[in-house]
Amino acid sequence: MLWELFILFLKVGLISFGGGYAVITLIQRDIADKGWITAGHFQELVALAGMAPGSIATNTATLIGYSQMGIIGGIVSTIGIILPSLLIVILFTAFFLRMQSNNWVRSSFYGLRPIITGLIVYAAIHFGLGSTEASWLSWQSFGMLLICAASLIAVIRYKIHPFAVILLSAVGGIVLF
Repeated sequence: MLWELFILFLKVGLISFGGGYAVITLIQRDIADKGWITAGHFQELVALAGMAPGSIATNTATLIGYSQMGIIGGIVSTIGIILPSLLIVILFTAFFLRMQSNNWVRSSFYGLRPIITGLIVYAAIHFGLGSTEASWLSWQSFGMLLICAASLIAVIRYKIHPFAVILLSAVGGIVLF
């Protein structure tokens, strides 16, 4: 089981691009295929991982590993998911320092922005409304959309600090659900 945890998160670490939120769906699919945890438990772990400092993908891997095999499972999962990134960042930094003035390199970064945005939006929709416990046309879905819209307006229009918005959203969740 430890080896499976390491390989699973090593694979996620190797093929993930765009940050933690972009790979949540990938992690969920791999975990569901193995039948290790339920969709509801996965959502709870992701919510907890999102509140903790650090990358949500790394935190989710750690929590899944811990839920499966205790402390050693958490450590193995964490090493599995961060090892590829660590090695890639070291290699990429060496390359980028030599190639940073190249127009093709700079242009490729502008080309990657839309796909990363799309992956994050997909993950948000899938995570927020793709739950098996709630349908698209339920009061839970309406409540989630209401909290989402209020949070977006609070951050963009009223410039409320994201931490305060998180706390207020938690209170909203307690009231609504």
